[in-house]
Amino acid sequence: MTRIGLLSDTHGFLHPGIFRFFKDCHEIWHAGDIGNLDTIRKLAEFLPTRAVYGNIDGADIRGRYPEIDLFKIEDITAMMIHI
Repeated sequence: MTRIGLLSDTHGFLHPGIFRFFKDCHEIWHAGDIGNLDTIRKLAEFLPTRAVYGNIDGADIRGRYPEIDLFKIEDITAMMIHI
């Protein structure tokens, strides 16, 4: 079974403990208000990361991540949106 670390509203700040907290996860899902590309890059370097943009995210993030992500994981259809 895939273990997912779910977070949102980082607003450009990653608490250093997040990497310890998500150490047993297989993926990270960021549900918007990422804040900047450096934040999402750090997560993606740690684990495969899926994300959607939030209302505070600028064109740089909106150009790389969708508003809504509808996808299958294992036998489940999931949808992620910020608001």
